[in-house]
Amino acid sequence: MQFIVVIPARYGSTRLPGKPLRDIAGQPMIQRVWQQACKSAAARVVIATDDSRIEAAALKFGAEVCMTSADHVSGTDRLQEVAQLLELEDSQILVNVQGDEPLIPPSVINQVAANLEANIQAGVATLCEPVNTVEDFCNASVVKLVADAEGLARYFSRAPIPWPRDQFADNSNAMPEPNIARRHIGIYAYRVAELTRFVGWPVAPTEQAESLEQLRFIWNSVAIHVADALESVPPGVDTEEDLQKVSKLIGSL
Repeated sequence: MQFIVVIPARYGSTRLPGKPLRDIAGQPMIQRVWQQACKSAAARVVIATDDSRIEAAALKFGAEVCMTSADHVSGTDRLQEVAQLLELEDSQILVNVQGDEPLIPPSVINQVAANLEANIQAGVATLCEPVNTVEDFCNASVVKLVADAEGLARYFSRAPIPWPRDQFADNSNAMPEPNIARRHIGIYAYRVAELTRFVGWPVAPTEQAESLEQLRFIWNSVAIHVADALESVPPGVDTEEDLQKVSKLIGSL
C-alpha cells in the first residue's frame, strides 16, 4: 500500500490566531503534527498552506510544502488542489491529517489508508470511536455518525443519532448498553478521483444544514467507509486552554 499524507494548515483561526505556529514544548504545532505523520507508513508527507509564514517554518524543519490558494472553503478543497499541483493519479490515496492534532497516533493514519485500499466500493474512509457520555452524545460540537452492517456511513450529524428512544424515555443520564453511538474522528483517506468530483459538486442541502462537508459525498452517492479507530485519538487543539493542556502533556513525556 502506498499513500501520501497531506496536512492542511491555515494561519487564520478565530479562536486561536496563528494556530499552526503556536509553540508546543519548544516546537511549532505544525511540526509536531508533521513528525507524527512521518512516523506513519506514508510514502510522502506534504504540508499544504496559503501562508508564507507557515511555509518558512515548515521548510526550516525540513518538510515538503505545497502552496495553495487562500480562497478554499474547506480542507477538502485544499487537498484537491494539492493533488492537482502534484499531478497525482486518480487512484492515488491521500490521507488528510488535520494541522491541529499534534498527538495523532501514526497507527490511525495507517489504518484509515489501509481501510480505503481494502474497500474498493468506497471513495472515502474515515474513523470513529464510541460516545461514552450523554453530555457528548447531546453536544452539537461532537459529530455523530450511523453506519450500516458493511461499515459504510449512512449519515453524519451534530444531533444525537441514533436516538435510543426507550432507554432515554426515563431521562436517563447514562448511555445505554449495548452502546452503538459513535463519535466521528476527523481523519480521512480519499482517492484523488473522488476529490476531483467533490470540488465540482455544489454544496449539498444536508451539508449546508449540518455544516459538515463529508455529507456532500453521501448526497452524491459516494460510499464512505468507517471503522472504530485501533487506538484512541486525543482531541485536537482549538483553544488556548487546549494548547496549554497539550503543551503540558508533551512537556512531561
